[in-house]
Amino acid sequence: MGEAFGPLLINKLEEFGISGSDCKKLAEAGYHTIESVAFTPKKNLLLVKGISEAKADKILAEAGKLVPMGFTTATEFHARRNELITITTGSKNLDAILGGGMETGSITELYGEFRTGKSQLCHTLAVTCQLPVDMGGGEGKCLYIDTEGTFRPVRLLAVAERYGLNGEEVLDNVAYARAYNADHQLQLLLQASAMMAESRFSLLIVDSLTSLYRTDFSGRGELSARQTHLAKFLRVLMRLADEFGVAVVITNQVVAQVDGASAFSADAKKPIGGNIVAHASTTRLSLRKGRGNQRICRIADSPCLPEADAVFAIAPEGIVDPVD
Repeated sequence: MGEAFGPLLINKLEEFGISGSDCKKLAEAGYHTIESVAFTPKKNLLLVKGISEAKADKILAEAGKLVPMGFTTATEFHARRNELITITTGSKNLDAILGGGMETGSITELYGEFRTGKSQLCHTLAVTCQLPVDMGGGEGKCLYIDTEGTFRPVRLLAVAERYGLNGEEVLDNVAYARAYNADHQLQLLLQASAMMAESRFSLLIVDSLTSLYRTDFSGRGELSARQTHLAKFLRVLMRLADEFGVAVVITNQVVAQVDGASAFSADAKKPIGGNIVAHASTTRLSLRKGRGNQRICRIADSPCLPEADAVFAIAPEGIVDPVD
């Protein structure tokens, strides 16, 4: 996929009668592409300092002409979906049930207990997303938001060696940020959109989506505020997936289900975040421990993949197929 398919930068609006200073104001507010403006409700644009109602109308009208927002035929949509690439997980078993790997332009959620391989899978993808398309890669950089301090560059070097990539270049292509609270986590996404507007990224990882929300919002009294904030974060993630065609991979923690879960149910643990996270994720993968270094991945929810299980293993060089 060449740059022609990439998003249109916000300063292109200058060619359509929007002043340079207004384009700058939009970029400063986190709208770096014409798509981001077109996908935004008008009331949000009015919050940008110096953008009046008349200006907002004109900006949206011009953006609407450049970004196709209407109906298309299912045939066209099908052709567009065929152009989407998938990023290999490093395990053939896992790629097989995922239809090739992690899909670009959508959100994949990995949930499971600790030590089920969520972060290990993220570390492997941070490298495989840089591979050429014919090797199952996305030919782009990786953006990694870490909320729990589990990111280890040395893991990336081991995966890079397995694929014969230059370790230094691989690390240079991963933009890493540690998030310290839920507001900061959201703020980092605005920076992410600015970086994506400048160079080609193929993957955005948030590991983990919910850990800071669990500590920043406590008790039932803050539940509504927590879910609203989480919904906003996920909304921006969906926008980035749409706008830049990146694969978004989020990890999620699980909580023991004490209310009404029968003692006989196979899996009495559910992912955190409730329906808001469930609706935002395109594909949800449940991970659990197997024997030794083996892990089992189940497709819990997907619009186009059937429910299926795959066994993979965690090795020093990342995610691999188990050796029997």
